[in-house]
Amino acid sequence: MRVIAGKARRLTLKSTPGLDTRPTIDRIKETLFNIINPRIEGCAFLDLFSGSGSIGIEALSRGARISFFVEKNSKAVKCINENLAFTKLADQAVVMQKTVLSAIHELSLKKSRFDLVYMDPPYHAGLEEETLTALSSSGIIDEDSLIIVEADKYTKLGFLDKLGLEIVREKVYKTNKHFFIQLGGSKQ
Repeated sequence: MRVIAGKARRLTLKSTPGLDTRPTIDRIKETLFNIINPRIEGCAFLDLFSGSGSIGIEALSRGARISFFVEKNSKAVKCINENLAFTKLADQAVVMQKTVLSAIHELSLKKSRFDLVYMDPPYHAGLEEETLTALSSSGIIDEDSLIIVEADKYTKLGFLDKLGLEIVREKVYKTNKHFFIQLGGSKQ
């Protein structure tokens, strides 16, 4: 696992072996960032269920102004901090060791705003709906924000309309996919 482009290009990142994390493979990460690259420069990036932090670090390397990393597992948080120090990007990062829902609540109270939100929850745990519900009502995203959800290839997000969210793009890979979501659906 490495940083693909930008100021930390080619640096190898540590991962968290033995944990229930699935690092996004370089090929998929490269495709993802080719899609969102026009939005990266100067953005505020939120990396939920961060694991090793490779997605948020890639965003910083490519020009994001700041990246928040949310991860509850202490071993993964240690890995994120080590990767940030190694890439010399720690001064543009905020690492929050807590659950995603409590982090969204805290960021909402602080009136934080994010241009890009990336979430890669554990597959088949049903965390997509509760996380997107919290995001949609939090005030930390707006109509210009883009939420990217990495999920199992067969995941469906039929609940988005009731949250006022809509899928604007979907990219399917061999075993997983990315949903690109924005505010704009019909809230009921």
